[in-house]
Amino acid sequence: MSQCSLCHGTTSAYCSDKKRDYLCCDKCGLVQVPANFWLSAAQEQSEYDLHENSIYDAGYRRFLSRMLEPMFERLPREGRDSLIGLDFGSGPEPILQSLFKERGIKQNVFDIFYANNPQVLETSYDFITATEVVEHLQQPKLELDRLWGQLKIGGLLGLMTKRVTQLDAFLKWHYKNDPTHICFFHEQTFRYLAGHWGADLEIISSDVVILRKIKPMQAELP
Repeated sequence: MSQCSLCHGTTSAYCSDKKRDYLCCDKCGLVQVPANFWLSAAQEQSEYDLHENSIYDAGYRRFLSRMLEPMFERLPREGRDSLIGLDFGSGPEPILQSLFKERGIKQNVFDIFYANNPQVLETSYDFITATEVVEHLQQPKLELDRLWGQLKIGGLLGLMTKRVTQLDAFLKWHYKNDPTHICFFHEQTFRYLAGHWGADLEIISSDVVILRKIKPMQAELP
């Protein structure tokens, strides 16, 4: 047994395959890979460097639209030109930023490998997106609490990641075979986060959720 990297609950063995072991948290349902199986930072970046995503790729634009469209629909209609967002984990080419720009909405970007500008993590935002990012996080509690703290009251956090359902499906799941994927979120995990933050949660689709900030985090209270 070990401690969950998100809620600090107790984890126990979930399953194993030929390459890695997987633990599951009894409290929040997060399935996670033990640290001894993680790639080094250099190995991790070499995997990301293989990605060839482009804003001119219609298929990839459709893929990102699964986050873009529901987020855009939920942003205030008035004063959209004054909104500011953050794309956390933007990757080598900040395509989602470009798609929001096409709609007249500004979005900063941060990526530890490709856009490592810590100043953008000190700003308050109307909305934050993390598309195919949270499954890579070594410290999900630290990173997600920090992002939540950056949201203004009424702000939106959109998370896009494929979700764990049942063990038998997990065993056959291609998504777990990516060596950079070390955290696998269950619907229960997002419900835990909503309770932890006192947030409104919308399950948009099988891989997209949006949380709305309705009150400050405890650390933000005066």
